[in-house]
Amino acid sequence: MEKSAHLHHDHSPHAIKERIESDTEHNYVGDFLLGAIDGLVTTFALVAGVAGAGLSKSVAIILGVANLLADGFSMAASNYHKSKSDVEHVEKARRMEEHHIDTVPEGEIEEIRQIYSAKGLSGD
Repeated sequence: MEKSAHLHHDHSPHAIKERIESDTEHNYVGDFLLGAIDGLVTTFALVAGVAGAGLSKSVAIILGVANLLADGFSMAASNYHKSKSDVEHVEKARRMEEHHIDTVPEGEIEEIRQIYSAKGLSGD
């Protein structure tokens, strides 16, 4: 078997440049799964409480649907703000590093050398 046969990406200079420059998109599958599980658990707890209290089935259904809608909105709003905050944090760090490169390039080169050295790489 060829050594590169099980790699996920082409590693030609052009492919690497294209991959680095490409925009990354958020994968919503994990968000959907977490929201669905949270929604099911809290809705089950609410409906079980209604049933335990001896209220009618229509009350259980109405409260269950209201809970699902409220949970969905809450999770979507929270995820939106978290994603926005993550992007802002990365952009702030990028601006800071760009400023450091412009201001103290020797220090940034040394920082990169130490990072690579900690990973076991050496040389110029």
